[in-house]
Amino acid sequence: MRIHRLEVEAFGPFATAQHIDFDHLGAQGLFLLNGATGAGKTSILDAICFALYGAVPGARQEGKRLRSDHAAPSAEPRVVCEFTARGRRFEVTRSPAWERPSARGRKGFTTQQAKTLLRERVAGQWEEKSSRSDEAGAELSDVLGMDREQFTRVVMLPQGDFAAFLRSKANDRMELLQKLFGTQRFEAVERQIARQSAEATRAVQENASDLKILLDRVAAEREQLGLADTPAGDAATGDGDATAGLAAGQEPEAWLVQVEAEVNAAWARVENEAGLAESLSSRLAEQFQQAQEKSLRHGRLGAAMQRRVLLELAAPRALENKDMLGRHRRASVLRGQLDAADAAARTLQSAVARVEAIRKKLDAAGLDATDPAASLESLKATCAVLEARLPDEQRLEDLAVRLAAKRGEQAAREAAAVEAEAVLAGLREEAATVSSLIEPLESVADGLAELERETAAAAELVGIVSRHATAAKELEGISAKHLRARALSQDHRQEWLDLRERRLANAAGELAAALESGKPCAVCGSEDHPHPAAAIQSALSLAQEEEEARKRFEASEKALGLLAEEVSAAAQVLAGLAAQGGSLDADAADSRLVSAQKAATAAREAARELARLRGKQEAIAAKTLLVQEEHAAHAGAATQASSAVLLVQEQYAALEADLAGLREEFPSLHERLDALVGDRGLLQSATDADRELERAGQAQAEAAATLREALPDSGFASAEEARRELLPPADVVGLEKDVADFETETARLEELFASEDLVLAAKEVHIGELPLPEDELAEAKLQAANAAESARAAALASALAGRSAEAVARLRGEYEALAQSGREPRNKARILTELADTVRGAGDNNYRMSLNAYVLAARLEQVALAASERLVAMSDGRYTLQHTDARAARNQKSGLGLEVVDEWTGQRRDTSTLSGGESFMASLALALGLADVVQQEAGGVDIETLFVDEGFGSLDEQALEQVMDALEGLRDGGRVVGLVSHVAEMKQRIPHQLQVIKGRNGSSVRIAEAVPV
Repeated sequence: MRIHRLEVEAFGPFATAQHIDFDHLGAQGLFLLNGATGAGKTSILDAICFALYGAVPGARQEGKRLRSDHAAPSAEPRVVCEFTARGRRFEVTRSPAWERPSARGRKGFTTQQAKTLLRERVAGQWEEKSSRSDEAGAELSDVLGMDREQFTRVVMLPQGDFAAFLRSKANDRMELLQKLFGTQRFEAVERQIARQSAEATRAVQENASDLKILLDRVAAEREQLGLADTPAGDAATGDGDATAGLAAGQEPEAWLVQVEAEVNAAWARVENEAGLAESLSSRLAEQFQQAQEKSLRHGRLGAAMQRRVLLELAAPRALENKDMLGRHRRASVLRGQLDAADAAARTLQSAVARVEAIRKKLDAAGLDATDPAASLESLKATCAVLEARLPDEQRLEDLAVRLAAKRGEQAAREAAAVEAEAVLAGLREEAATVSSLIEPLESVADGLAELERETAAAAELVGIVSRHATAAKELEGISAKHLRARALSQDHRQEWLDLRERRLANAAGELAAALESGKPCAVCGSEDHPHPAAAIQSALSLAQEEEEARKRFEASEKALGLLAEEVSAAAQVLAGLAAQGGSLDADAADSRLVSAQKAATAAREAARELARLRGKQEAIAAKTLLVQEEHAAHAGAATQASSAVLLVQEQYAALEADLAGLREEFPSLHERLDALVGDRGLLQSATDADRELERAGQAQAEAAATLREALPDSGFASAEEARRELLPPADVVGLEKDVADFETETARLEELFASEDLVLAAKEVHIGELPLPEDELAEAKLQAANAAESARAAALASALAGRSAEAVARLRGEYEALAQSGREPRNKARILTELADTVRGAGDNNYRMSLNAYVLAARLEQVALAASERLVAMSDGRYTLQHTDARAARNQKSGLGLEVVDEWTGQRRDTSTLSGGESFMASLALALGLADVVQQEAGGVDIETLFVDEGFGSLDEQALEQVMDALEGLRDGGRVVGLVSHVAEMKQRIPHQLQVIKGRNGSSVRIAEAVPV
């Protein structure tokens, strides 16, 4: 994956649009990304990650607002990234969600949702792939071959993470490796095995608990039969529960066999006792029952004798009631004829009274009462004619309503047309006035966009001029300091050299002081010393002075180097500001800004007034068109209403003349018809009353004839005699009940005295066999009840013993089956427990290395090999990194150790013993090695653009040289490497630079060559 171009606007610290050409920047394969602290170097990496994945790396995603606070309120945040991956060229444009100013929004803002646009270059043309964030994200993930986390670990090596990783403990190192390699699936395997082990252990515990419950139930059945006689202290469980009968060391299966035999023996004994008790109970119960039955027989015999006496006393009254019921039943045969004759007479009287009342009403209404039927037919004919013409009268009323409505509509339409004509005249005059005001404003408002750009450029130029003046003064001050420091350094150098010369000159005096007469010179070998040189000063004091002078010179040289870096940085800033126009006169820049602001303000006011007038003009035009349509509609409607008035008026006159003759003296046909309907009802009632009177007379004659024909057969001389024998229904019911009760009691007594019990009791009385007295009968009852209770208790004990025997046999079978089924789960639980202990680093796992740590150890070993390839180059062949799985001290987890191998000494030592510069080199090599391994994990994605965000300030010149050589090796094969650093020497070594310039109104970027010092 190679990045070609990046555009950033209103994003992070970048307020205005910034364009970065990575093809030009990385032409040499290596470029430097530098700038002041907080300028926005990391924000460029954030922009790349946001464009590709819609989110910035790591923790910055949560704590950083993406839209620039420096940007104009209406500026839309936007990132555009053009790149090539897998031989295809793409351009992705993303905008995060942001609050856009809006007069209608809440608190003056409205939320703009995030937007995405993905395009691909095909055959020299850009083709849109997707504008949906989810679709574009899926396409990009597929093309890039890695997710956001892998991208930020592989393409953007994180700042400062790996020094801590190098020195961290195994647990801390595991957390980072888990994030890098995503080994959560192995932790999931550990948790799954642990869950399975726990479930298997629970199953075994449940099986043991179920077996214990079965043993307790067997012991409870044994105790219920009174067989549990072993002390609780002898129990195998030792907790005094129901299984106390299980002796120590005794197998539960053998104990169950023993208990089953004991229970069966107890059951047989109790069953025999129950048989004997049942036999005695049956014999005593039979004796009591015989005595009780004799007592009951004699009691029933005495009661029957008393009832016979009472029945004989009631016999005369029963015969009298029976005779009265007979006469009533003969008279009841004529009840229907009698009731019919009475009803017919009443109906005839009612019909006569009704006819007389209706004839009085006819006379009062002036109607002919002699022949109501003929009058009724004539009146019906007249009503039929009127009812047939009622719709015409309703239509006449409708025509009157329509006529009034049409006349009102005609008047309203004519008035509306006149009013619309007046409104049209006013609108035309107003439109002409607005048009005359718009023309002079258009030319002024058209240049608003250009004037605003000029104003922004002028404002930016004023700031640049100000910063340029400040930067020039700073450069002048720093340059003066640099000159003074250089002069001071030269003075210190000269002083050091002078002292060195003095020391060399003093060396002859020191040698002369050591000469002895007659002994050879150590320089020339002569034994004569005619002119020995004199020593100016002692050698020790001269050496100390020389060393102090050298240190002063080196300190001044170091200070001079720092000032040189400051001069270089200030010169770069000044050159950048000059390139942006900062050398312009400040007054001229201010004047240009004021004039641009005035012109822009005037154009802005003209644009606002022009927009208002154009809106007003559009409103007038729309209103004019609407009023014209309304005027045409009102005029046409008025014409149509006038024609309709004439037509409805003609129809109304013709129908009114036709209906006038039918109304007579009534105002309407309805009122005349209502009057005739009342007369018609009265005539109809009279006709119906005559017919009813005729029918009532015929019915009365027929009922009287029927009654006369039925009297001879009933045995009564007249109808009145038959009516006297009829009884009220209540009396009939009472008499029938008395007669029935007498006959029923007679039959019952005859049946009772014929029964076997009373015949036997009578014989016993005859021969003198009387029943037992009450006290003897009660004693027999008590003996039988006591025997029955004893028999029931013995039977219950036998049933309980049988159930206990069955329960013990069943529980024994269940125990054996459950014990058999639990053997395999116990073996499975043992195996899973051992496996769970092993994968979590416990049990027989001597290295205490979990499955997850084991996988990460393999990855760490790969990382150490990859990192060592670069660390060897950086450390001039001295150091390599090596993974170690040595067992950690104090029973800690092992397998993720790192140690450094010193090839100069052949010794291995802990990474914490490295110096600051060595730690940086090892950390950088480790980061690059991790990137390589993670890249392989991501599917062998080709990474052609790589960013290293690390500090290089801890390296000396030689180490920096070696690190740079290693970094330059990363660009082999066309790879582009971007370094993020503040080190001045790197600014001098790397010519291609992307400079991020921090400003009060936001940051900006530029591609520049390194400025030599």
